Amino acid sequence: MQRRLILQTIAGLTAVAASPWLVAQTRPQVEVWKDPNCGCCKDWVVHLEANGFEVKVNDSGNAAARTRLRIPEKMGSCHTAKVGDYALEGHVPAREIQRLLKEKPKAIGLAVPGMPVGSPGMDTAPYRGRVDAYDVLLVLEDGGSRVYKSYPSNPSVKS
Repeated sequence: MQRRLILQTIAGLTAVAASPWLVAQTRPQVEVWKDPNCGCCKDWVVHLEANGFEVKVNDSGNAAARTRLRIPEKMGSCHTAKVGDYALEGHVPAREIQRLLKEKPKAIGLAVPGMPVGSPGMDTAPYRGRVDAYDVLLVLEDGGSRVYKSYPSNPSVKS
């Protein structure tokens, strides 16, 4: 009887100890390459973490990562990332990354070219609620793209 109690206790403690590991394993892993001094990149990382992603940051710049992950230069932004088998370029909203991982299209990844105000990471206090229209592009295997999701502007807020 006492042996059974000891084994049940050990099994229970093992389950409790393993649960953070299990939670971490179910969160999508994103690796980011960015400039160490870029505030909007840091804010984008915070956006991803707040939306359930586990993020590893490389403060080494992103030009080499962009080339390695096959994002066309014309779609460039201030940071590049990888999630699963997909590349991410720029201020891609977490909801579109989640959609990408669910739908699994045949593509290189997603890009938000430039640094549109109002996109995640570009939506902090200095912009005073301003939102510029922007598109999230699905980067195709041939280097082309198509609109994956359009985000409208907020015309009621003046810059």
